[in-house]
Amino acid sequence: MKQHLEDLLARIRALQEEVEEEYRARREEFEQKRLELAEELLRQQRRYKIGLFRFLRRTRLLVALTAPVIYLGWMPFLLMDLFVTLYQAICFPIYGIPKVRRSDYLVFDREGLPYLNIIEKFNCFYCSYGNGVAAYTREVAARTEQYWCPIKHARRLKAAHERYPQFFDYGDAEAFRQGLARLRRQYEEK
Repeated sequence: MKQHLEDLLARIRALQEEVEEEYRARREEFEQKRLELAEELLRQQRRYKIGLFRFLRRTRLLVALTAPVIYLGWMPFLLMDLFVTLYQAICFPIYGIPKVRRSDYLVFDREGLPYLNIIEKFNCFYCSYGNGVAAYTREVAARTEQYWCPIKHARRLKAAHERYPQFFDYGDAEAFRQGLARLRRQYEEK
């Protein structure tokens, strides 16, 4: 009986090793195909890249002349980013509001796209930063509004933030007074 069990266990171990070897071989095969596909995709995407000089030659003069106006936005975005980061670092712990993770809103992942030239990559970086700072600022402002003044407006807002629907109706003093403390604690992620 003991010998029979030992034989069975040995066969099980051998089968497990065989399964592991098969799995390893399949994983290597899959990885090789993935690398080949990634290289092919990279080649295909590079075909769509427009060289810098051709890009500049195709750019309308007025577009090129207005570019410095657009890029002047760096300063206000940078100042807003700095202010909002300091504001929430100082005030949110006092109010008991969870901090907004800046990295959730500022995402820079388009610079690696092979079909973009240096100007397009810079433009993508700039737009990512500007829109990221705006979204980050909006969430910090929304959490602040939820704490201090979670009351809907009398007029319809065109693009209310995600926290707005849980605010109290305009003019509903009773709900505001009864629910303010509760709403100030409801900061689950949206």
